[in-house]
Amino acid sequence: MIKTIVSVVGKDQVGIIAKVSQELATLGCNILDISQTLLQDYFTMLMLVDVTGSKLPFMELSSHLKDCGEKMGMEIRIQRTEIFDAMHTI
Repeated sequence: MIKTIVSVVGKDQVGIIAKVSQELATLGCNILDISQTLLQDYFTMLMLVDVTGSKLPFMELSSHLKDCGEKMGMEIRIQRTEIFDAMHTI
């Protein structure tokens, strides 16, 4: 299993979770866990995603999600959990 963290941030709008979830499913990725909240008018979401089923190399997957986010007016980033954990460990 290849676990990643997908973060989504931007102005709140209808259908964010649906669009991002559909995009991940289309790419062969499985959402394992999800947390989302609104901070005033801003939507934030973190997802734990298994990318084992994706046929795209990681960098292409990252670029694809970034492009998807731009079309939605959102910022979407993906990081491998090892990198995410290393960045947040003292």
